[in-house]
Amino acid sequence: MTQETANRTGNKGAASLRTVFVCVSIVAVMTGLSFAAVPLYNLFCRTTGFGGTTQRADAGIGADHVLNQTISVRFDANVSNDLNWDFRPEVRETRLKIGENAMMVYVARNRSDHKTTGTAAFNVTPAIAGQYFVKIACFCFTEQTLAAGEQVDMPVTYYIDPAIVDDPDLKYLPEITLSYTFFPAEESESPSVSQAPLPSSALDQGKQGS
Repeated sequence: MTQETANRTGNKGAASLRTVFVCVSIVAVMTGLSFAAVPLYNLFCRTTGFGGTTQRADAGIGADHVLNQTISVRFDANVSNDLNWDFRPEVRETRLKIGENAMMVYVARNRSDHKTTGTAAFNVTPAIAGQYFVKIACFCFTEQTLAAGEQVDMPVTYYIDPAIVDDPDLKYLPEITLSYTFFPAEESESPSVSQAPLPSSALDQGKQGS
């Protein structure tokens, strides 16, 4: 083997090692980003208002006034495939006066035989209406831990800001959709072979409050 051939072989080997290193690094970075995606997305949306992020009001504080004009609000619920929960709104759609305080209850149940923790990301559609959807109290951005088989009610108190009628693009908007998606917040407990699922608690059907 000549010196030139040896150099070529060495260069190819070094290039192959660099390629492997780059590929492994990319996989590691993508894996890290996948775990951080939900909290980073939530932080980004809260900071920028992107993606139909709602506004927050101090507890107990509603709109300055209530209009006679009404609007429909639809409620959507989704769960990541990695979280073994049932999650749904008690009512799929309601109609309320703009500026009127209202409450909607979401119901979550852990279907697994071990404790799991989830956190909810949310958005409003159309996205431009998110700035007028004001939540007074909600379960978003906080970890929710449910025991095996446990079922809980998760209320959301909100109102539609009367300023929406001053927006030329939204003054006649007929409907807003509030959507939540639950993702696993941390690694679940390892299920025990002898551990049996607990029965879900009975749910008293709540009524929409205002």
